[in-house]
Amino acid sequence: MSGPQCCANPPALSSSCGVGHEEEIGGLKCYVTGSPESKLAVVLISDIFGYQAPNLRKLADKVAASGFYVVVPDFFYGDPFYGDPYAPENADRPLPVWIKDHGQDKGFEDAKPVIQALKSKGISSIGAAGFCWGAKPVVELAKYGYIQAAVLLHPSLVSLEDVQAAKVPIAILGAEVDGFSPPELLKKFDEALNAKPEVDSFVKIFPGVEHGWTVRYKDEDEAAVKRADEAHTDMLNWFLKYVH
Repeated sequence: MSGPQCCANPPALSSSCGVGHEEEIGGLKCYVTGSPESKLAVVLISDIFGYQAPNLRKLADKVAASGFYVVVPDFFYGDPFYGDPYAPENADRPLPVWIKDHGQDKGFEDAKPVIQALKSKGISSIGAAGFCWGAKPVVELAKYGYIQAAVLLHPSLVSLEDVQAAKVPIAILGAEVDGFSPPELLKKFDEALNAKPEVDSFVKIFPGVEHGWTVRYKDEDEAAVKRADEAHTDMLNWFLKYVH
């Protein structure tokens, strides 16, 4: 995860964007949006830029508008990559150094109390989507049945064995240009999942896009927004189908 694609187009982080609010759930500060009366929840696990990314919060609001209670936890404890007080030009803490403090295995462990807290609120069905860094914790949740549906978007460091072990319906949305999950690997994911008819799956390779396209687009780039919206719709449709 030390390649340039992971760090392209870093967002301007903000705690004030979105129609939701911040509260602590399962020991983590979270952006929360949607009706607290809903029995259906979706957890969004961010890429390395964290839970304050405006595009991610806008997506959370979009999912919430379909009736879900949406939670975006801060798995980085206020320390996203390139976030305050770290700037992109900070050579003292490059990604390989930062990632040692924020491993995906810890993300999975931190996700479990969040899931449990949602269930204690009366949530009966939970979906989870992971972007880049966040895809690995989500596939781990899917392997152990903590959730009812999973979506991986331009995943990083997700192996064929991880995908084969999924126990819940799983969708994988990948980019044509992606050094972390190239089309060749995505096709292997598809083949492995097709060999498991007991677990419904959906694998899609989006032409003409690069790793990170679903959350690191520029609002003024209409074509990029349109391509991101297509992936967002696929993700939402997966949750509408299986989180009920």
